[in-house]
Amino acid sequence: LATLPAALVSTWSGAALQAALLQLLLVHHIALRLPLRNLWWATAVAMAPTGVTIVRYGDSAGPWNQQLGSQLVSIGVAVLIGITVRTRRDYTAALEDRARRLETERDQQIRLAAAAERARIAREMHDIIGHNLSVITGLADGGRYAAAKSPDRAAQALDAIGTTSRQALGELRRLLDVLREDDQNGTGSAPELAPQPALTDLDRLLDGVRRAGLPVRTTVTGEPALPEGRQLTLYRVIQEALTNTLKHAGPDATAHIQLSYGPDGAATLTVTDTGRTAPFPSPALTGGRGLPGMRERTSLYGGTLEAGPRPAPEQGWRVHLHLPEEPPQ
Repeated sequence: LATLPAALVSTWSGAALQAALLQLLLVHHIALRLPLRNLWWATAVAMAPTGVTIVRYGDSAGPWNQQLGSQLVSIGVAVLIGITVRTRRDYTAALEDRARRLETERDQQIRLAAAAERARIAREMHDIIGHNLSVITGLADGGRYAAAKSPDRAAQALDAIGTTSRQALGELRRLLDVLREDDQNGTGSAPELAPQPALTDLDRLLDGVRRAGLPVRTTVTGEPALPEGRQLTLYRVIQEALTNTLKHAGPDATAHIQLSYGPDGAATLTVTDTGRTAPFPSPALTGGRGLPGMRERTSLYGGTLEAGPRPAPEQGWRVHLHLPEEPPQ
């Protein structure tokens, strides 16, 4: 609109200033920067000088349809160039925005993976250290009472404490070796690895618990044919349940493990004790990881876990786990 008066004067006077051509540059920027609906009135304004030329000079400047067509083609070229540049710019901006979103999503995935790994490491550390320390505590208490009456029993308790401590230290060292990113000594040697415990290692676990003073009975039905991950879940839940019994059930408590295997990886586990009926300390108050860790392990396979006091008149605590059948592949 600002250039329209100069363009009209130029065409009416017949001066060869071609001021109307400057409007094509403005039409180009309108197509590049403003909503495309503005092109309707911009085209009308840009066509006004051509209309003045037709009225002022008639066919002496050429047929009127040729003049209109030439101006429309010029405007169309300016619009197409503007739209092309605009599309390319928007496409580049979209790529940059997508790259930023992908980078943000990648960082979020890294943080989530790190949090999940920290939770997994915390579970493993809790299962390794918590159980073995509970066994050592039970052995130490038993050895203290036996020292006055039976020095041989006290020596056996000390031997069991040493064996359990070395096992815990070895498992902890293997876990730390795996977590270490590089060898600090520069030797480049691979960390000492060991397989995760399975149900075949359950007898060794129960022997350690029995040495700590907790009588444990087991009842197994069905044929065990579980994948390694499900075996590890059952093993860790049994380990944590017996650890809690050692810590909270009090003296003269007993434990009973009932393990039933079903088809296609299904399994049901019930661990009960005859200790005190008072609930275990709340994890929210003590920062404990035992019960949350058991539930996290169970949920990985779509299972359910219940933990709480046994119904009256029975005393003690009950942990019940059920793993459903594996879904078909």
